Amino acid sequence: MKNVKFGLIGCGRISQKHFEAIDEIENAEVISCSDIIEKRAKEAATKYGIKSYYKNYIQMLDKEEIDCVLICTPSGLHPKIGIEAANRKVHVVTEKPMAIDLKSADKLVHACDDNQVELFVVKQNRLNPSIQLLKKAIDKNRFGRLFSANITVRWTRPQSYYDLAKWRGTWEFDGGAFMNQASHYFDLIQWLMGPIESVMAFTNTLDHSIETEDQGAGIIHFRNGALGTAEVSMNTYPKNLEGSITIMGKKGTVKVGGVAVNKIEHWMFEEYDDDDKLIEQSMTNPTNVYGFGHLGFLKNVVEALQGNAIPNTDGRDGRKSLELILAMYESAKSGKKIALPLTY
Repeated sequence: MKNVKFGLIGCGRISQKHFEAIDEIENAEVISCSDIIEKRAKEAATKYGIKSYYKNYIQMLDKEEIDCVLICTPSGLHPKIGIEAANRKVHVVTEKPMAIDLKSADKLVHACDDNQVELFVVKQNRLNPSIQLLKKAIDKNRFGRLFSANITVRWTRPQSYYDLAKWRGTWEFDGGAFMNQASHYFDLIQWLMGPIESVMAFTNTLDHSIETEDQGAGIIHFRNGALGTAEVSMNTYPKNLEGSITIMGKKGTVKVGGVAVNKIEHWMFEEYDDDDKLIEQSMTNPTNVYGFGHLGFLKNVVEALQGNAIPNTDGRDGRKSLELILAMYESAKSGKKIALPLTY
């Protein structure tokens, strides 16, 4: 099969996950990388044996024969870069969130549609073995009627984290704890529980010099009648404590916790299923909150581009969690219950 040639844009913190994952995938390679800090692009190219590097990603797109871009820049830049790639008939992989507003997210989706290229949105936590087991239980209707769901993200981010770059903690390029750190968890709760009717939320900035929130809490009313809660903090002392999701239904209760939804902490159903034997082997021990899902996610990207798979998370699917987070922000700002879908 033809090798899928990737170009990576933004050689910062999360790019390492992409470089390392592509290294492990047959029929895939990163042939070029770009970063506005040229030294960082050069260092990445040297470290990972990449043939070329650029300071200007437009030059990379124009000069290199790239099949697909990996966008690892600040969130507010994802749509613009993705549209530039799509207009050159290059497929797009964007880190979460795919945008920080719905209008630009939709522009990216439409650009990819118009140019007949694929748009993949990174949602690697869906691929955690523990989450896959939970999704399977829901699909088998083991819970019966779903009653409630909770996401909890109790992590810590020192001020030095935000001081690493001027874009961190800004509304224009980053978003706050909901949009950035908890994005995957909002994705999980809507993916597992289904469509949302309305939300309410409170947010605050309690311990950092940033524009956006470092603490928030929200309530979700799902269309199936179930209720959900979200608790997010970047102020947990003294280190990352928990990233979890709990689902409760008439015939079952499950909590997947650990530091990044990597460990089944409670698994109880009215009726036995052979999947119950898989609890222990579904647990992982990631060294950081990113987990191990990038490899599985990017394998799906490669297989989809080769015509051997359907994309796990496309642009329209990736948009759903963005809409949920933006509804939370609108509620926190207005003090009102916000109905979905949002309009702009």
